[in-house]
Amino acid sequence: MKPKAQNYSRARRLKNQIASVVLNPYNVIVLIAIILLAYLIVVPLIDMVSRTFVLAQRDLRAVGGTGHVAGEFTFYYWQRLLASKLTTNLLLIPLGHSLLIGFAVSAGSILLGSILAWLMVRSDLPLKPFFSLAVIIPYMIPSWVKSQAWLSMFRTPRIGGTTGFVPSILLSMGMSPDAIETLISPIAYGPLAIIIVLSLHYYAYTYLLVSAALNSINSELEEMGEIQGASKALILRRITLPLVLPAMLSAVILTFSKAIGTFGVINYLGSPVRFRTLSSELYSNSQSQNTQTAFAMAILMIIIAAISVFVNQQLIGSRKSYATIGGKGGRSTLIGLGAWKPLITALLLFFFIFAIIMPVLILMLESVMLQEGKYSLDNFTWYYWIGEGNPDIMEGLPGIFKNENFLLALKNSVMLTLVNGIFGTLFGQMLGYICAKGRGKFHGRLVEQLVFIPYLIPSIAFGGIYLSMFARPQQIFGVTLIPALYGTFTLLTLTSVVKHLPFASRAGTSNMLQISGELEEAATIEGAGFFRRFAKIVFPLSKGGFISGFMLIFVSIMKELDLIVLIMTPSTTTLPYLAFQYQNNNAPQSSDCVAIVMFSIVFLTYALANIFGDADLAKSMAG
Repeated sequence: MKPKAQNYSRARRLKNQIASVVLNPYNVIVLIAIILLAYLIVVPLIDMVSRTFVLAQRDLRAVGGTGHVAGEFTFYYWQRLLASKLTTNLLLIPLGHSLLIGFAVSAGSILLGSILAWLMVRSDLPLKPFFSLAVIIPYMIPSWVKSQAWLSMFRTPRIGGTTGFVPSILLSMGMSPDAIETLISPIAYGPLAIIIVLSLHYYAYTYLLVSAALNSINSELEEMGEIQGASKALILRRITLPLVLPAMLSAVILTFSKAIGTFGVINYLGSPVRFRTLSSELYSNSQSQNTQTAFAMAILMIIIAAISVFVNQQLIGSRKSYATIGGKGGRSTLIGLGAWKPLITALLLFFFIFAIIMPVLILMLESVMLQEGKYSLDNFTWYYWIGEGNPDIMEGLPGIFKNENFLLALKNSVMLTLVNGIFGTLFGQMLGYICAKGRGKFHGRLVEQLVFIPYLIPSIAFGGIYLSMFARPQQIFGVTLIPALYGTFTLLTLTSVVKHLPFASRAGTSNMLQISGELEEAATIEGAGFFRRFAKIVFPLSKGGFISGFMLIFVSIMKELDLIVLIMTPSTTTLPYLAFQYQNNNAPQSSDCVAIVMFSIVFLTYALANIFGDADLAKSMAG
């Protein structure tokens, strides 16, 4: 063959190879996914960081107006946050409080969740069917609803304005108001109350992860230690604990990153005693139009979360690994609680009744009380539910079922959860498909890392990022591609979908990994194209995972407050935000009613998931 013909042949082969890569539907989908993820995750983050170095018009006087112009590069906001007279109150005190909450809640959640997991998996504890459901219920109840219930239990007149359930009982027993205030106030408000409420919320992470790890460990390992004469305490410390440590460390990072970024609980239980954290300062600065300072705080929160993830990975990576699952099959021998069984069972029942059930019952009771703190039949009313409107009650606002604001919030919440459930699950399944098929390849790792970024960002900070980017039109070369989205349902949807992508994608990846690649290969041999294979094989086989992912996103968004609190407007109000407004406007009974409706929707959805799904679906929703 002549050199000219050889060159032509090589060029043609190269052209065909490029065409096969470019025109391959899977490659096109991967490219689109990477571009979208970069635009929706990386670009907003860069945009927020850059805005902390741009001088705003309103701050010209603060930096000495003369010689400065709006839009110029500046370190003013970082200097104001890190090295000014305001630093102590603006940063150091809130940061200290955030770290205190993060570490204390992590410790409390790990301790409580690990003990419950061990009792449920390794012991002969009775009533396990009841406890297995009861142990998950706390996570189904939003943390801010728990805060309302906590206030209903312990609110004191001097700070809360009215008397809670426990102070009312103490008053009836003859205790003086001053003594009650001294005894109950530290429990009702401030760091102790916040730590207890959040620990009772987030221990579910530890329970689910540690119980799964314990289920995978062959009990023969512990039995061998017992044969060698080791005590139960020594076996627990030297055998069981090292084997479940990775699960516990994963639970720590989940809990810590959530706790330092929580806002709703801080607003309910911290604001009355001026206990401030980074999240509450971020919200306050954002509401005061100190946007750049708020963004700088958000960046610090992201850095703290990223450091905690890095430390967690280093700790897990530095551990020695042991094989605990072999080919002989494992067995699990329950450890007898012996004489401690009645006491432990009674303590667990006491814990679930008084720490979980009773506060919710009191919340429901207060929703039908005309006046707070007056526990008598003559104070009973349905006004806050179905009242027509009375000028002497709640400034004449009608009950929630007669209130247009409630009906709008209910409509928005249902729409938001349905739209996000559908789109979030679809995107999650597609991203899971890419991660599963691209496992070990560059594009698979890249998509996985991009999807993970929203998880690092505390919810209120993530809301601030999207507020920063989409409050103004998005333009390229002077052409508006996306108009300003602030105040629109689209912004709510976009923010919620992207924030929940890590969970939706992880569910999708797990789902796709269960589908053998041989099925698609066989269809390819038969001449089926990509979209036909996906429609006829992949989607039908992943239907169960689709439903699971949908329910997970539905429940998560229905109870979401921290993520959306910065981007709410009157026309986009949701149930959590309406309850938040009622509480801040001294209408706690109406707030209780809204919270009960929202919790009922979440609980009903969870119950339907149990009826029509399976245990894995229910656990995925809770975790």
